[in-house]
Amino acid sequence: MHIHFRVYIVFIVLIIFSCKEDSNLNQTKDPNYNPIVANSVDRDLDEIKKDGVLKALVVYSSTSYFLYKGEAMGFEYELLTQLAKDLGLKLELVVSNDLDSQFEVLNRGDVDLIAHGMTITNQRKWEVDFTEYLYLTKQVLVQRKPENFRNMSWASLQKHLIHDPIELIGDTVSIRKNSAYYERILSLSNEMGGDIIIDTLSSELTTPEIIDMVAKGQIKYTIADENIAKINTSNQPILNIEVPISFSQRIAWVTRTKSVKFREVVNKWIIKQKKTVNYNVIYNKYFKNKRSFKRRIKSEYYSLKNNQISKFDNHFKRYAEKINIDWRLLASQVYQESRFDPEAQSWAGAEGLMQVMPATAEALGIEDISNPIESIKGGTKYLDQMYKYFSHIEDHENRMKFALASYNCGYGHVLDAQRLAEANNLNPNIWQNNVDKTMLALRLPKNYKKPFIKYGYVRGTEPVTYVQQIFERYEHYKQFISL
Repeated sequence: MHIHFRVYIVFIVLIIFSCKEDSNLNQTKDPNYNPIVANSVDRDLDEIKKDGVLKALVVYSSTSYFLYKGEAMGFEYELLTQLAKDLGLKLELVVSNDLDSQFEVLNRGDVDLIAHGMTITNQRKWEVDFTEYLYLTKQVLVQRKPENFRNMSWASLQKHLIHDPIELIGDTVSIRKNSAYYERILSLSNEMGGDIIIDTLSSELTTPEIIDMVAKGQIKYTIADENIAKINTSNQPILNIEVPISFSQRIAWVTRTKSVKFREVVNKWIIKQKKTVNYNVIYNKYFKNKRSFKRRIKSEYYSLKNNQISKFDNHFKRYAEKINIDWRLLASQVYQESRFDPEAQSWAGAEGLMQVMPATAEALGIEDISNPIESIKGGTKYLDQMYKYFSHIEDHENRMKFALASYNCGYGHVLDAQRLAEANNLNPNIWQNNVDKTMLALRLPKNYKKPFIKYGYVRGTEPVTYVQQIFERYEHYKQFISL
């Protein structure tokens, strides 16, 4: 009896295993079955909105996302900021440090959008899907002129340059392997019936960095999108980018294939944006304004050049250390106050880098409010005082938000907001989604006239925005500037 039962069980297991094998076999035989897409996460617009965060993968480059004079900038950065705002989402940027693994990062759900210009190709569509295209461009050859090109005749110079892609047969072009440029070189070799040798570069290198390698003579040739090549060679006359390698191509952002609803929303947004003047202004700012580009790359406060935010960084480090905070957070606060202008003055009478009021300056022992060092010294001392008032709050970041709000609008008003939070069954010791709400509510008579409110009306939008923007900027500083 037991033997028959065991045989029966084995028989059932074999049938189940056989069905699974048949199922897998059918899937592999199905020409439409795509294991990469099938195994990607099922995350679409509803899940993104539920989280309230737009997670975008960006590239740290001279056109996409960078820091200049303390401010985050870039074509993708500006568009993403507007997209997140229009969708009612908080923007979270993840900087890619390996361009070869971007599709993997997207498909496993770490981000919901790859936001840097990628050429739409059929090969890439096997793994992901593309948004509506952002702009059209073509690929060009980036080559270096001879060192003494300025002293050469035009005819002599032309002899040293390639004028047709067919001349690349047997020569070497340096590019990243998992790039549209790599695909194009393979197609070009096939079309011309001759081999172009491909030197594959690190996936950590961006196109502008590779262009610089050609300018320095480290590699002989590379391929780049024409708009990126034009702006990044505007300060390097030794480079030639006149030889086209492709026809016009569509450049877009990337989403998971499964994220159908999210892609539809982004597509509608892009189509609408491309019809606006603002879109063209942003595009021209990063891809056509050569004067602005040259000014940036010469600046000491350009993150792609130096690990520096402002000329006051050493003072920020010195005084931030005294009160045990990250100097980059202090730098973000100073940018918020004065944009690093020691002569800045507010409508309320605050002055200097840290916009200290004259009466506060006197109490802090600041003799010259316009002196940057004295302003930083006094301002950090005042911030530390505010921070110490909230010693009962254990979480440092949360406590710092209360301190910054107090710095902006006064400790008394923050206490009022805490009292109102408690009366409204909100947590008086948590800033976000609790006290920040009651701070905004103190603009209204029905709230600031309550008997337990001691300091009355406050323009609550100011401290709430102040704290929010300082911490948003601080996140950018942490991305770009090392401790």
